[in-house]
Amino acid sequence: MLSRTKYAALLMGFRCRDRSSLTRGRQLKRIAALMAFCLLGTSAKAQQETATAERPTISLTVAQAVDLAMQHNRRLRLARLSVDLSKEKQSIAKSNYYPHISNQSTALYVTELQGVSIPAGALGGSAATGLVPPRTVSVGQGALDTFTSGTGLTQPITQLLKIHAGEKAAIADVRSAEFDEADTENSISLVVHQLYFNILTQQAHLEAAKQSVSAAQIAEAESSKEVSEGRSLEVAVLQAHASMLDQQQTVLTQQLSIDDAMLQLDDTLGLPLGTRLVLDDSVGDAPQVPARAEAYASILSHNPKVLSAQQTVEKARAGVSAARDAYIPDITGLARYSYQSGVPFLAHNFGTFGGAITFDLFDGGAREAKVNQAKIELKIADTQLQQTESEIRIQISAAYDKVERLQQLVSVVEEAYRVRTEVARVSSEQVAHSAALESTAAKEAAAAYDTKASLLEAKLGLFLATNDIQQMLGQRP
Repeated sequence: MLSRTKYAALLMGFRCRDRSSLTRGRQLKRIAALMAFCLLGTSAKAQQETATAERPTISLTVAQAVDLAMQHNRRLRLARLSVDLSKEKQSIAKSNYYPHISNQSTALYVTELQGVSIPAGALGGSAATGLVPPRTVSVGQGALDTFTSGTGLTQPITQLLKIHAGEKAAIADVRSAEFDEADTENSISLVVHQLYFNILTQQAHLEAAKQSVSAAQIAEAESSKEVSEGRSLEVAVLQAHASMLDQQQTVLTQQLSIDDAMLQLDDTLGLPLGTRLVLDDSVGDAPQVPARAEAYASILSHNPKVLSAQQTVEKARAGVSAARDAYIPDITGLARYSYQSGVPFLAHNFGTFGGAITFDLFDGGAREAKVNQAKIELKIADTQLQQTESEIRIQISAAYDKVERLQQLVSVVEEAYRVRTEVARVSSEQVAHSAALESTAAKEAAAAYDTKASLLEAKLGLFLATNDIQQMLGQRP
């Protein structure tokens, strides 16, 4: 933005140069361009301030953030739609058990009918009666316009074995989708905790970095004073200024990281990007998890990934059964009620009942190949289940090891924070008695802030480690 004084000075400069080298037309063009630049700058700044003011601000606890994600997260919505889709496929598979009733109607026009011709006297003749018939008679067969309509019922019989196998596969898909949905819910909850705690940790480190900037500014002021009094070299001022600039860079970098994490959290919660979130740092203690041995015993019956892999095995077994059932002939019961008009030698209304048998005598070895394929798929599913179980055992063991290490880390950092706080207090008292420099006390206070941020980070890390165990046990963090 240009002040009125600078704007007037620029106009005067343009006028002076106009007298020496510029034409009146070029002067007017430059003035117009300058005014347009000023107006655009004012408009852009006003738009930016308006957009910043219009950005909504929401205060959230970690529990409220998880609830928002459960309602609006797109990944979770897709998982729930997958469950609905699998249920509809199961309904389709189940419908094959029931009879299939259909109607077929046709309306036709025949261009020519053959008919039956009875010559004169073909049925006999005598002097008393004469020829029978007395002349040639043509008997028509049906009509040129014909209409037929039949409603039939087909009931699969031996196919019920394959239908049952297909329904078992569909049920396995439904259960697998439900386990995936539960796992997605737990994963989203864990991601919300990770982003939430990451922002809290970065905000704590940001406050510590700001304290370091203040300490560096005090140290720079003291160095300038010592140089002016001849008690230090000028290089000390440069070093203090460089240290202050490093701390300012840390502050800016930390703020950028917080902004990026805020955008990720907005997206995870289904909020408009740019929503400003005020997070509550009172997250409480880490949740309780079962003992390691108890977790080992229950993880295979509660972990969603293991349960989903088990359903994949069930689906593969159903595929083997369906492939073997292909050797059984297809026997279908039939029943049909028909109406016709215009078709010769048929009553208008009649019914038909019976059955049909279909069996492939030779198919080039396709059925045997399908059985072998289904067996291989079953072996693959079994192997994948074993691999999943092994990976989950490794992950749960590593998670408990991490929890134990973080518990030790929290104890160490708590002790370090107590020491740092005491050092900062002593330094502050020394400054009050002129026994230490103010910059020294400021640096110790900044170090205490940094240790406090590290303590928060350790506690939140322990919280996340226990959340990870909860997720592997099929519980929502």
